[in-house]
Amino acid sequence: MGRLFVVSLEGNIYSCKHCKTHLALCEDVVSKAFHCRHGRAYLFSKVVNVTDGKKEDRMMTTGMHTVADIFCVGCGSIVGWKYEFAYEKIQKYKEGKFILERFKVSGPDGSNYWVSHEAQVGGSDADDA
Repeated sequence: MGRLFVVSLEGNIYSCKHCKTHLALCEDVVSKAFHCRHGRAYLFSKVVNVTDGKKEDRMMTTGMHTVADIFCVGCGSIVGWKYEFAYEKIQKYKEGKFILERFKVSGPDGSNYWVSHEAQVGGSDADDA
């Protein structure tokens, strides 16, 4: 597999809830208005310490997108996805950005997010960005 290099972030960070690997800075949050099958999800302009999975087309509540799941480099857990391509013009702002599912990460204060009863069962995407 080779040597694993992990980026350490300074400041208020989101980290993998399983292994505490740093994933993103609070200042890189673009929107907190996203939802996924496990509840809330946040859109980030950049994340670190993740690897991309296979690109695939997914129908989400805001239309068709090409996305790739992202995995924590520390433990291999799926922590969200990356928007590779948006088919609708109004959704283009998502391209190149990342979703971290709150259920799968620890917040800046060390808190974990628990799945609520309102969590959606279907597709995942923003209510309003």
